[in-house]
Amino acid sequence: MLQRDVKERIILGIDPGTKVMGYGLIKETGKQLSLISLGIIKLGHLDNHALKLKQIFDKTSALIAQYMPDCMALEDPFYGKNIQVILKLGRAQGVAMAAALSKNIEIAEYSPRKIKQAVTGNGNASKEQVASMLKSLLKFEEGPQFLDATDGLAVAVCHAFQGNNTIQKKNYSGWESFVKDNSHRLK
Repeated sequence: MLQRDVKERIILGIDPGTKVMGYGLIKETGKQLSLISLGIIKLGHLDNHALKLKQIFDKTSALIAQYMPDCMALEDPFYGKNIQVILKLGRAQGVAMAAALSKNIEIAEYSPRKIKQAVTGNGNASKEQVASMLKSLLKFEEGPQFLDATDGLAVAVCHAFQGNNTIQKKNYSGWESFVKDNSHRLK
């Protein structure tokens, strides 16, 4: 039997937050995904926003040191009416990014809708639907105490799925060449 080189990478997914930050780590071997870890970092007990940011940086750095991911994917802060909330979420995302960048780890960002679409096929899926799909996909039983953990895991899975998407990596000269290379996608 011929043995082929199988690409392997560890992906850290982060759902930034200033009260609870969710994270998930997966191992991608070829097209196979397996769960490494998922969890949350509680920040609600800290009153000072700067201390929350330091905690996010420190905990993200510790996850990087422990699991040595090849890349990190983050959920973009979604648009909202309260600009202060968006500003704080953006800072949380920024310090998590800084932790990865300080270790030369590639980063990617995805919108909440794109993450839900990648995991469930529905960009409007609920957090519970995303968690249920992840449990099925990655074959784990225990339900996390907070859905922020599965949100972080969903970001990692979304990034893995984007890496397998050859459409974004190839330039086509027109619809004919696209259809020829992707006839399996047309029904």
